[in-house]
Amino acid sequence: MPIVNRFAELADEITEWRRDLHRNPELLYDTLRTSAIVAEKLEAFGLDEVVTGVGKTGVVGVIRGRNGGGGKTIGLRADMDALPIEEETGKDYASSVPGKMHACGHDGHTAMLLGAAKYLAETRNFDGTAIMIFQPAEEGGGGGRAMVEDGLMTRWGIEEVYGMHNYPGMPVGEFAMCPGAIMAAADMYDIVITGRGGHAAKPHETVDPIVIASSIVLALQTIVSRNADPFDQAVVSVTQILAGTAYNIIPERVTLRGTVRTLSAEMRDLVEARMKELVSSIAKGFGGAASVDYRRNYPVTVNDAERAEFSAEVARAVAGDGKVNADCLPMMAGEDFSFMLEERPGSYIFIGNGTSADLHHPQYDFDDGAIPFGCSYWVTLVEKALPVAR
Repeated sequence: MPIVNRFAELADEITEWRRDLHRNPELLYDTLRTSAIVAEKLEAFGLDEVVTGVGKTGVVGVIRGRNGGGGKTIGLRADMDALPIEEETGKDYASSVPGKMHACGHDGHTAMLLGAAKYLAETRNFDGTAIMIFQPAEEGGGGGRAMVEDGLMTRWGIEEVYGMHNYPGMPVGEFAMCPGAIMAAADMYDIVITGRGGHAAKPHETVDPIVIASSIVLALQTIVSRNADPFDQAVVSVTQILAGTAYNIIPERVTLRGTVRTLSAEMRDLVEARMKELVSSIAKGFGGAASVDYRRNYPVTVNDAERAEFSAEVARAVAGDGKVNADCLPMMAGEDFSFMLEERPGSYIFIGNGTSADLHHPQYDFDDGAIPFGCSYWVTLVEKALPVAR
C-alpha cells in the first residue's frame, strides 16, 4: 500500500492547516488557539468523541471502526507547541509572533495527524478504536507526562501508542527507526560552588570559586571518557557559567548549569552519582563547597521491539523497502513521548524532512512534501494494526 491517493487530493488543504499553525506559534501549555483549531476540525470531521483540556491543553479524538469500537485500541500522538526562537526563514507564512516559531516541526506533526483523522473518520476501514492524541508542552514542559497523569491511557483504554517526528537531512519519503532506545533521557543540573571572595589582586586571601568551577568543568568530562563503558552512550554538557560582577573582584560563588543525556537507566544513575562525588570532592579539595541539584526530566524513549518491527513494516508499505532504515542510530536529544511509552508498548519513528536547517534552528522549516507520507503512515498503521475481519 503506497501513499494513499486521498492525500494527494488533501495535500493543499493540509498544507494550509500547517502553515496557519506556523504563522501562529504557541509555547508549552499555552496552545489555546492551536488546541481550539484541532478540536474544531476533529468535530467537523465527525469523530465519535472529542475531549479538550487533557493534560491542561491537550486534545483527544476518538474514531471507532466498523465494529463500533470493539477490539484493540491504539493511540497516535502529535505534539503541538513551538519554541522561543526568532524565525529567520523569510517565508510568506513565517511566524507572526515575535520571539516564537515552530522550529521543530510540531506544526507539521499536528497537520499530518489531523489529515489522518479526517481520512479515518471518512473511511473507518478498520476494526477497533483509534485515539488521536494532540499533546502540548513537548519542548521542556512535560506535556506527555501531564496527559498520562490525567488518565490518557486508562480513560480511553489505550493498549499501544505510536509517535512520529520529522528528521532534517533525511530525504522526504524516507523513514528511520530502531528497536530499543531511540532517544535519550534528558536531565538538567545546577551546581552552586561557594568559595571566599575578595580583591583580585590578593587571590591568596580568597578561595576562588572560578578556579574550582574550571576544574569541575574539566572533571565532568571524565565521567564519559573514564567511567562510562564506551558502548554505553552518554553526554555531559556544561552550558552556562554564571559568576562575577567586576574585573577586579573574585566572586563568592559560581553557578554551573547544563544537561545530561543517557540511553539507559544504569548510565543515568552512574552519571548522577559520579557528578555529585566529583563536584563535592573537588570543591572540598580547594577549600570551598559545592552542591548539585540534579533534576531528572524526560526518560529514555524506548521502542518496544515487536511494535518497532511493525512500524518498520508499515513504513515499508508506504515508502518501499529501500526507503526505511529499521536500525538507525539513536538520537541524544530528549522526547517526552517517552512518558507514554513507559505506560504502554509502542514505537516512535522518524520521517524525512529533506534539506531543511536542523531542528531548533531559526531557519528550520517543515517540508510540506512530507505530508502525504506522514498521513499515509498513520492511516496504514491503523488499518494494519486493526484489520477488518474478513
